Amino acid sequence: MIRPLAVALVAISALVARPALAWGPIGHRVTATIAQDNINGNTRAQIAMILGEEGLAEASTWPDEERSNPDPFWQETASPYHYVTLPEGRTVDMLEHPPEGDAVTALERFTATLRDPEASKQDKARALRFVVHIVSDLHMPLHAGNGTDRGGNDFIVSWFDEPTNLHWVWDEGMLRRQQLSFSEYADRLERHISPEQAVAWWDYDPADWIAESVALRDRIYPMTGTEEDVGMGTQESPAILSYHYQWEWVGTAEQRLAQSGIRLAAYLDHVFAQPSDR
Repeated sequence: MIRPLAVALVAISALVARPALAWGPIGHRVTATIAQDNINGNTRAQIAMILGEEGLAEASTWPDEERSNPDPFWQETASPYHYVTLPEGRTVDMLEHPPEGDAVTALERFTATLRDPEASKQDKARALRFVVHIVSDLHMPLHAGNGTDRGGNDFIVSWFDEPTNLHWVWDEGMLRRQQLSFSEYADRLERHISPEQAVAWWDYDPADWIAESVALRDRIYPMTGTEEDVGMGTQESPAILSYHYQWEWVGTAEQRLAQSGIRLAAYLDHVFAQPSDR
């Protein structure tokens, strides 16, 4: 039964008010699982010394799980660590970092902690969990936001007749419809990564990942006025998305996950390389 408009708009408002996440738990765990399978032996040992029995997949969701922690670090300091902002028309070399920081400055900060021989094991564990999370975040196109709609959180859609926003569709909506566990998803994606792709994707420079995300971001907003994607992305006129949008973009979302897994492995190998090899 179609919900009354007032109820639908209340539901939309509640969803829009949620903090922006990048990839849901499935997406982050897929990235981490692929990375776990592609890191070298030295990196694997370094991670084990920091996390013990906690694998990368478990570590990958921790920065999102802690976002309800009342500690000021989580409520004030860490919120900007999940995204960057690059307005339309600007290139990645024009990226400006706000005073409170962003995903790039956080990645630099936590990388420095991992390389600091004086850092405590507790600090290194926090840093490693954030690094795993941020690398995946930066491969989600809407976490290189254009600065106008909170990374698609303010772009309202109806997703298979359910009110939500474009950010959630990319976080979780398209992945959930595949009905795969994160391990099944990671296995399926990894089996289709060719050796040539693994070599081409082996890139630990965040600027490259962001540039790719921005190029995608500017294409994934629904084309309004088509038979399915009607609507303007507002509460009064949400974009109507279902099978066509899923068909058009789920392959791209899956490629970004596969790339993020390979890039995370590359980044971690780089972080834990001997100083002379960096």
